[in-house]
Amino acid sequence: MSSTGSGGGGARRAGARGSAAARARLRRGMRPAPPQPPAGRRRRNTTAPAGTPAAADPAAAAPAEPPARPAPSLVVADPTPPTAVRTRPGRPFPGAAAAEPGGSGAHAEGNLLDVVKVAIAILDTAGRVVLWSPAAEELLGWPSELLVGRRIDELIPDEDQVARIRIAIQATLRHGRWAGPAELRDREGVPVAVDARIALLVDGDGTPFLQANLAEAAAVRAVERDLAVRDALFEQSPLGIAILDTDLRYTAVNRTLAAMNGMATEDHVGRTTGETLPERAADEITAIQRQVLATGEPVIDVTLASPVTARSGYRSISYSRMTDRAGRVLGISGTVMDVTERYRAVAKVEHARRRLSLLNEFGSRVGDLLDASRIAQELAGAVVPRLTDHSAVILLQAVAHGDDLPRHGHDRRTSLLQLGTASVQDGPEVEVMLRRGARITFAEDSACGRVLRTGVPELLSGADQLSDVTYPGDPKMQAAHDLGVHSMLVVPLRARGIVIGLLLVSRAGYREGFDRDDLAFTVELADRAGSSLDNARLYARERTAALTLQRTLLPQQVPQPTGVEVAYRYVPGSSGTEVGGDWFDVIPLPGDRTALVVGDVMGHGLRAAATMGRLRTAVRVLAALDLPPDVLLRHVHELADDLAQGPDEALLATCVYAVFDPATARLTVAKAGHIPPVLVVPADETEEPTRTGGPLPGGTGRILDLPSGAPLGVGGVPFEAVELKIPEGSLLALCTDGLVESRDKDLDVGLGRLITVLQQPYASIQAACEAVLGTMEQGREPDDVALLLARLGHGQAGTPTAGWTLPAEPTAVSRARRLVRATLAEWGVEELTDTAELLVSELVTNSVRYASAPIGVRLTLGETLLVEISDPLPDPPRERHAAEADEGGRGLELVRRLALRWGARAEGMGKVVWFEQALPGNEPDESGAE
Repeated sequence: MSSTGSGGGGARRAGARGSAAARARLRRGMRPAPPQPPAGRRRRNTTAPAGTPAAADPAAAAPAEPPARPAPSLVVADPTPPTAVRTRPGRPFPGAAAAEPGGSGAHAEGNLLDVVKVAIAILDTAGRVVLWSPAAEELLGWPSELLVGRRIDELIPDEDQVARIRIAIQATLRHGRWAGPAELRDREGVPVAVDARIALLVDGDGTPFLQANLAEAAAVRAVERDLAVRDALFEQSPLGIAILDTDLRYTAVNRTLAAMNGMATEDHVGRTTGETLPERAADEITAIQRQVLATGEPVIDVTLASPVTARSGYRSISYSRMTDRAGRVLGISGTVMDVTERYRAVAKVEHARRRLSLLNEFGSRVGDLLDASRIAQELAGAVVPRLTDHSAVILLQAVAHGDDLPRHGHDRRTSLLQLGTASVQDGPEVEVMLRRGARITFAEDSACGRVLRTGVPELLSGADQLSDVTYPGDPKMQAAHDLGVHSMLVVPLRARGIVIGLLLVSRAGYREGFDRDDLAFTVELADRAGSSLDNARLYARERTAALTLQRTLLPQQVPQPTGVEVAYRYVPGSSGTEVGGDWFDVIPLPGDRTALVVGDVMGHGLRAAATMGRLRTAVRVLAALDLPPDVLLRHVHELADDLAQGPDEALLATCVYAVFDPATARLTVAKAGHIPPVLVVPADETEEPTRTGGPLPGGTGRILDLPSGAPLGVGGVPFEAVELKIPEGSLLALCTDGLVESRDKDLDVGLGRLITVLQQPYASIQAACEAVLGTMEQGREPDDVALLLARLGHGQAGTPTAGWTLPAEPTAVSRARRLVRATLAEWGVEELTDTAELLVSELVTNSVRYASAPIGVRLTLGETLLVEISDPLPDPPRERHAAEADEGGRGLELVRRLALRWGARAEGMGKVVWFEQALPGNEPDESGAE
């Protein structure tokens, strides 16, 4: 743009002088002009001195001020002092550049003005540049040295823009201000779109000037867009938004959060959370705010209960710390979202999950239980406290005892037992209401009576309905009232369509009452429990039958033979029909000898018990033949197929068989795959006979080392017997594996524990039995247990015994008669002499005839007279019926007819033939009874 007027050079000089004067005045000071009235009503400048003419023509520049006049201060938007030479610098990313020299770096960088820089230019009314700020230099690249004194038109690229700028200047002179877009040209000639603001300034002499504020239009649009986005997010967001300063006081909240808190938006500003929310809710939120402000770590999606305000429920809060571009902490921002519906949906899913977990947990806890009382207690305990405060499980007596279910309907005479109880508290009222094992009675028109008859569950609430649970005046219901019970469910326990009991659950105090969902869940739980209870009833019935069978097959009376004191225990399996095939037996043998037997048939239940009975019978029959232990086990094994449970199932059993002879103090033992016996020898050996019922002194225990042998029914391994010399008063322990085996320990550990117990002194052998059973581990297999303890002595004190060894010659017969006659006379039982001489003569004659080695004769006078003839011939004598014309063959027939009992047994490499005679006064009557 060029200057107008005559005399170009003079005009330029005059313009230069006027511009210099104007710059001097501006440096001395200016003040902005007040708003101008509309055209035609321009106010007179009251600040000008009297006599100063008003500028009528904008082209008339203000004359230069006298140098002596004082200069007022000038406030400039850009305080950066100009430099001597300026070039257009690069434009760094906002906040990334260092502070300008001479400025405060901490204050100058990272500012909004770094994003939107405002360039300031002072113009006179003719449009000439009086001042050109450094920001204007940076925006357009024109240094002030080149522009001051020149018209701004020179920066405008086209005539249209020039015309608009002139219009803007005229509008500013008339109205005092103008704003709008404009387009300037930088030093390289590139157009720059700016957002312009022009204001009228008047100095102290009344000379008008124009202040043009220029900002890059793109930056301004970006800021305006960001502010619009901010307003949209802040005011229109469905989330509650809050801005808090470093003192945690609200500086801004949106309408959503104000509605959530039930306070107006302006009531939040300047207050803390503790001043706007209830104390209990505010404490937790304030703690989170302080943590975020102090650490800078954001807190995201923390769910809290809503304060008691206009909108209650649940909220999700998130907070993060705010910093400016220079890193200064400005405060924190927070968002609050109403998650009540989400929380309730999640809570509903979690509620369903917990209830499903309860069903699964209860099923796993009672799945392997076969005892109705335990199942009832598990059911009562499972629902407390997760579902209810108090619970009771009431069962029909038939279910508890394993009887058949009643075929008729239930009435007030139906016998009910309260077998399962649980409560969240203790006290006398709870004892009255939930006494385990109590017999329950009810009125037929009561809630219990109706549910038992119809099988339809009932939900009771209120004092009137709760008083009708059993019968009027029931102390249990009075105790429930005292406990604050306000809601109750009476649910039937059913099996195969029959009501077998009731489940009563109740809530008390401030707990919410039951609803229909609770009722449906409790019915589902009760149905599962009903099936388990019915299974337990069926198993209890079968268990009772198996126990009855086994008890009839076990020894009904255990004898106490001479020289042996016996104690025994049998413990059935711990659960279900675990009655098995364990058995024991004590069998008196001729010659005051005793057989001790313990065995175990593999398997459980009725069939195992029946097999055990057959096996025990076979052992007793073979023991009557006085067979050696190893021979007896071999014969039992040969009968395995006949003793098996069925044609498709083989017999598998273990057994230990021991024979003790008190006269010789010898114990012969053989076993078939059974755990070995334990022998405890007294520490102080004595030759005195053991007193029955006396104390056990204790001693040193050990496991008898025996050939294992194969279980009966397996075969392939021969049975071997071991003979031991037993000290007086030794304790022999025979048991089954249920006593010493456990899930997680070896058999040796159980046997070691058994030895440790038996080595202790006890008041009696019965006390030792109880002590052994008291050591059984709780984690052992649920197998039955048979225990047999035998204290082994040398016979009763003062028992007369005599024995001789005779050569296998014919003279041995007469000598044997003389020895028997003399001995019986000495013992004072001459009445037995004739029969004894005759029978000894027959047996010794047989031995002399068939044997070629010495013959033994032994007499023992106890409850009977026992006569034993031994020889080295292993074949037992065989009785035969002699014809009338036969001269021999009647010896054994005489023995059978005249002796009380007789028999033969193997001993060593030979045999022993024995017979007994009743003492005078003890002869059997004609019926065979003594």
